[in-house]
Amino acid sequence: MTKTHIRTLRPATQLVHSGTTRTPYGETSEALFLTQGFVYDTAEACEARFTGEDPGFIYSRYANPTTDMFEKRMCAIEGAEEARATASGMAAVAAAILCQVRTGDHVLAAKAMFGSCRYIIETLLPKYGVEFTLIDGVNFENWENAVRPNTKVMFLESPTNPTLEVMDIARIAGLANSIGAKLIVDNVFATPLYQHPLELGAHIVVYSATKHIDGQGRCLGGVVLSDREWITEVLQDYFRHTGPGLSPFNAWTMLKGLETLAVRVEAQTRSAAKIADFLAEQNAIARVIYPGRKDHPQADIIAKQMTGGSTMIALELKGGKKAAFAFENALEVISISNNLGDAKSLITHPATSTHKNLSDEAKAELGITDGLLRLSIGLEDADDLIDDIGFALKAAQG
Repeated sequence: MTKTHIRTLRPATQLVHSGTTRTPYGETSEALFLTQGFVYDTAEACEARFTGEDPGFIYSRYANPTTDMFEKRMCAIEGAEEARATASGMAAVAAAILCQVRTGDHVLAAKAMFGSCRYIIETLLPKYGVEFTLIDGVNFENWENAVRPNTKVMFLESPTNPTLEVMDIARIAGLANSIGAKLIVDNVFATPLYQHPLELGAHIVVYSATKHIDGQGRCLGGVVLSDREWITEVLQDYFRHTGPGLSPFNAWTMLKGLETLAVRVEAQTRSAAKIADFLAEQNAIARVIYPGRKDHPQADIIAKQMTGGSTMIALELKGGKKAAFAFENALEVISISNNLGDAKSLITHPATSTHKNLSDEAKAELGITDGLLRLSIGLEDADDLIDDIGFALKAAQG
């Protein structure tokens, strides 16, 4: 896409074309380079590659032509200068945090997050002398009150997993800037289509590409995006020497996923909005949380920082775990799985799966009750999903 009269490509076009490079064969699809290393014509050429005089590829553990295309395409849609693709979403989160902290530093994070993210902050960081504080991130005053002189990193998910809370990214980023800290935003639930944390002031964005980016249950992946200086000066050495990089085959799969991301997510979001409205009218439901509804607790923040709803719905059944399990077991179209963002609709019970390791007190603080379910809407006909949900609700009540 180097020859174009269009100055700024729109997202759907970027998702198909950005970052593409072709071999002399002129292939239509992106080339898949399944190679561990690369060869050099001379010893002098090898030396130039390692010194950086020649910017070519050295080893696929940290740079590969196919992976590079995926990184460049993600940069185009995210508005980032640089990116590094990782083997999973958790590899992205771990790399983004660990590459920039040392003994004596302090990490400040919103407590509403995926269980493995909490493990990194609560369990792993203290082993290396890194302090942490977890707060209710929806209330901005909590961020202000928890800041310390040694706060180096702030971390949040927005919307959060699984209760879909939304935080004021621009305001929190401003606080981070005022103390010289870096704000990392996990943008998985919003996708790069509906929220742009870097434009809101965040310094680093992470994704589990396993979710919407692949979107079809095929493989794992992740990505870290930021400005060029931070990627090259802070992340790169950690990335190069610890080896969390994405495999070329998975990068190629992710490139194929990006081509249909807009089509898939927009269709899934329309269905999710319709299903959320249906759920809100059901007597068996205690509460429905959906970023596209006016009754969302942070609807005002959503209006200013998100351009769409979500493919995700949180719903709480009356009757606790017994009702939730009966509901799940009665579903026929929707499958029980801890994954999300898939072409197939998926449901999980966070209290006994993704967040099972949290204490009862921590679950209560986050609103993860025994009746709470996380529903990821797929590409099935919305009316078929509503019929499936309606039948399962009756079964749960019986």
